[in-house]
Amino acid sequence: MAVNTLWWLAGGLIIVLLAGYALWLWRQVWAKQRLAEQTAQAREQRISGDLRVLADCLINQQVPFVEGCIRIKVMLDHHLPDASLQPSWHVFQQVFAATEHIPTHAAWKALSKAQRRDYQQLFTELEQQHRSAAEQAARELLQRH
Repeated sequence: MAVNTLWWLAGGLIIVLLAGYALWLWRQVWAKQRLAEQTAQAREQRISGDLRVLADCLINQQVPFVEGCIRIKVMLDHHLPDASLQPSWHVFQQVFAATEHIPTHAAWKALSKAQRRDYQQLFTELEQQHRSAAEQAARELLQRH
């Protein structure tokens, strides 16, 4: 009988140890899930804040019109995939589409003054055409984010 009891105790001890190990593993999983949720929430808050800053800068003309529209459009596309479904935000896509062929950075600097002037004329026309819609869309962004 003593040997049989010893086996039962050993088996019970193994079960308790395995249950403890399983609990420890689950706690690690839960901690990683909490961290992932916190990271996602912090990322969402940062993106929302960035969108608010850009929208405010566009409304208050603290950023060039075309640049502000492009930056907002890119952020919406990358971070809020459903944003393209929002009809009032299509203005950002329209400005982007009208300017995506224009060289940037070093290629912009390499353009002649006449070419840059032509593009700047396009920027002015786009601003005159889309300013009010873009400001309204930016205000809506401020309300939502």
